[in-house]
Amino acid sequence: MTELKPGATIGILGGGQLGRMLSVAASRLGYRTHIYEPGAAPAGDVAHRVTNAPYEDEAALRAFAGSVDVITYEFENVPTAALDLLESIRPIRPNRRALAVSQDRLTEKDFLTGIGLTTAPYRNVETEADLPAALAELGAPAILKTRRMGYDGKGQIRFKDADSRDWTGAPSVLEGFVDFSAEISVIVARGADGQVAAFDPGLNVHREGILRTTTVPSGLPQALLTDAVLMAARIVNALDYVGVMGVELFVTPGGLIVNEIAPRVHNSGHWTQAGCAVDQFEQHIRAVAGLPLGDGQRYADVEMENLIGEDMDRVPELLRAPRVQVHLYGKGEARSGRKMGHVNRLL
Repeated sequence: MTELKPGATIGILGGGQLGRMLSVAASRLGYRTHIYEPGAAPAGDVAHRVTNAPYEDEAALRAFAGSVDVITYEFENVPTAALDLLESIRPIRPNRRALAVSQDRLTEKDFLTGIGLTTAPYRNVETEADLPAALAELGAPAILKTRRMGYDGKGQIRFKDADSRDWTGAPSVLEGFVDFSAEISVIVARGADGQVAAFDPGLNVHREGILRTTTVPSGLPQALLTDAVLMAARIVNALDYVGVMGVELFVTPGGLIVNEIAPRVHNSGHWTQAGCAVDQFEQHIRAVAGLPLGDGQRYADVEMENLIGEDMDRVPELLRAPRVQVHLYGKGEARSGRKMGHVNRLL
């Protein structure tokens, strides 16, 4: 793979906050970005160019692909037909296999267990008729998750007992209960040359299904953190991956369990902007552009906090606080549950 020269254009599918921060990182390395986004595109404020068109618009997709040198993405739920067309014109990094695995929770869990990693116990639930048997096998409590399109707690139903009257209405996976003491994330990168580099695993705290904080150092034993990094490396190597991936893991008495993977830069990696010389966004751009990966060594202790909905009222106070880095995403209305920005606190 030939590295992209300064002045080249990186196409990004999706125009949200991740695309915005990827565009900023690309500009530091001398690249332009072209955003493709069917809806509102906060990334358009900092990108060189934006195409605002649906993923079904073949002419727009062809024009977009023809204007860029490589294509990446900030979210994984891009329709297959659009990807087929784009890939016939320009390379997509990370590759299509990584997308196929992560777009479907059942495929993802089958992949993870197939390479020898542990996940929560799970059963495929294609229709409502499959649910009682799955609940009987796994027991309750359990959680039913749609196989596709769920994020930030959406598309999920929790079962406190074996009552199966509720149904998501879509093919789903039922996950058995996992007794975990903590959740950590590994932000791992793999270059086009096969080099793998990982940032320090961060300790995650969720509320109402949405990530609230990630803290490094995590305070967990180093042996466990080393195991987490090795597991993340196994995943990206198995996928012949190029780019940054977020790997969420549960810490349990029996060892680490993989919760899910995200084939892109990840919310729990935002702390790297304040804690590392090369953050996750630059690392991703380096990988998809064919450049050497950067040094992900952490030089500061950081707590990342998401600013969600009414948290925006605290921005004036946060701007006055010492050792605080404020990142706002340029979104309009601050609705409940909507990620509007984040702050990185040096500890």
